[in-house]
Amino acid sequence: MPNELARALDAASLRSAVLAWRRAGERIGFVPTMGNLHAGHHSLVATARAQTDRVVASIFVNPTQFGPNEDFAAYPRTLEADATGLAASGCDLLFAPAANVLYPFGTDASVRVHVPGVSEGLCGAFRPGHFDGVATVVAKLFNLVQPDVAFFGRKDFQQLRVIERMVRDLAMPIEIVGVDTLREPNGLAMSSRNQYLSAEERERAAEIHRTLTAMRDAVGQGRSFAAIESAAVDRLDQSGFRVDYAAIRRADDLSVPAETQRDGLVALIAARLGKARLIDNVLI
Repeated sequence: MPNELARALDAASLRSAVLAWRRAGERIGFVPTMGNLHAGHHSLVATARAQTDRVVASIFVNPTQFGPNEDFAAYPRTLEADATGLAASGCDLLFAPAANVLYPFGTDASVRVHVPGVSEGLCGAFRPGHFDGVATVVAKLFNLVQPDVAFFGRKDFQQLRVIERMVRDLAMPIEIVGVDTLREPNGLAMSSRNQYLSAEERERAAEIHRTLTAMRDAVGQGRSFAAIESAAVDRLDQSGFRVDYAAIRRADDLSVPAETQRDGLVALIAARLGKARLIDNVLI
């Protein structure tokens, strides 16, 4: 059985632990989460465990990245189960702050971090302000934890690019590592929001990954991007999804590619099924 996971609830106890590790010359990895953890999160921790000497994970349901009609109040809080899973995955310290630790002046009066370019379009267009909330809270967490390396899942591909751009632009001395998406046996990307799906919807949701694979294959066959995207939307519509977007973008900066470009791309989908908004992507 894993030992009980050490916890830090405030900045002082967090920094005390991290300072001791740093003085010992240890390399510190960080996995920020909103809790309600699943195997995909645990794979991030396991990857961090393999690449660093100490692993810190945070759990904080960040209010500034939820829109007014989104699921902040209903988002599951499962702290004790999460702590058990983190300990088993090799986490050394859990940082689970109260809101006033990260937003000492309240969320409305907080300094905001906006990352232009990569945060606009795609999910940024359908969730206004979302990536400002993500960048703001991650910047705060990075300042508190001061890790050498931070680990993010590639399922949230636009988020990963936003964080990479922020770190480079603000000269933060942190390496960002993207970790491959874990999938259910039917191909569905693991997500905390999958629990909103019924058993039948969970099987149908695998159509997103099948559609992405078809988009990738169509790029290789030389079809136009507009035709590929339109066919993907039609396919998902016919399966009962409400599609926000099905898009092909340059993988490095998420800009619209030239029609002649056939590699260095990513296909991305965001679609709603039942109560869940699902996102996924495949690299081309």
